[in-house]
Amino acid sequence: MLRQKIARREPGILTYGITPPKATHTEDKIAEIAQKQVDRLRNCAIDGLILYDVQDEADRIDEDRPFPYLATVDPTRYSKDYLQALDAAKIIYKVVGKQSKEELADWIRADEGKDRFSVFVGASSSRQAVTMRLPEAYRLGAELNGRLQVGGVVIPERHESKGDEHLRAASKQESGCAFFISQAAYDVEASKNFLSDYYYHCREHGIPMVPILFNLAPCGSQKTLAFMKWLGISIPRWLENELTYCNDILDRSVRLSRKIFEELFEFGLEKGIPIGCSVESVSTRKVEIDASVDLLREMKLLMENRLQTEVAKV
Repeated sequence: MLRQKIARREPGILTYGITPPKATHTEDKIAEIAQKQVDRLRNCAIDGLILYDVQDEADRIDEDRPFPYLATVDPTRYSKDYLQALDAAKIIYKVVGKQSKEELADWIRADEGKDRFSVFVGASSSRQAVTMRLPEAYRLGAELNGRLQVGGVVIPERHESKGDEHLRAASKQESGCAFFISQAAYDVEASKNFLSDYYYHCREHGIPMVPILFNLAPCGSQKTLAFMKWLGISIPRWLENELTYCNDILDRSVRLSRKIFEELFEFGLEKGIPIGCSVESVSTRKVEIDASVDLLREMKLLMENRLQTEVAKV
């Protein structure tokens, strides 16, 4: 179970991420979309299903959004009302800055006695007005519900510019973070630099390393590539060229994602960092969603086979 894997700080945790349907859909349409998602993932044996709490983020960047922002169904409601048939833990992303202390406290206390999982997310930019900041949200989570395991976001690319992402992660752990999920990983050097600094910082200060799930998101078109860049996903110039000028951008991005994660997983095994994988499709195109599910299955086999090899060595 996910709770035990996180508590034991195991490598190899596997999750899949989805965005709930548009809030303007009818109930029948929402149910239809949910059924397709359940059927698609039913036999993938994932540890957790991530449900994103989408922000507008218009104040984060001056460029126009490649795809228009549309409000979505609340991820908690979507999980409870439409996804019960999927036998996997639900990990709810929660944008804490748009809620009052009382609203967040009520949400944290809900479903008392049940294992729950969430990733608390802060403001998308320093210009965004917030009602609550992450440290206070972590404190509330720890105080009000011992069955709620809270995770955080890590952005290895931010480490390249600021050099302190490992310190942010350690601080979040001290506040109660039990795991981390990265944004889509396309820059393997930035990710390894972050992991290295995190490893040596934890070793020096006696801090146990928690699971870090690297997110993979296939790219199937130039429009998807533009959207990824708008979202702030760091794509090295050489890799962007590979995707721009290849004959099959989707196949190329899947193969690159596979190679990137394999390198990060090996690095984690070498250092004893519990690395896991999370997969998503940022596009709603069926071909890209199908590719992401195929990649999910590949990553499950990759991690299982590699961990079995490690066990055989002992």
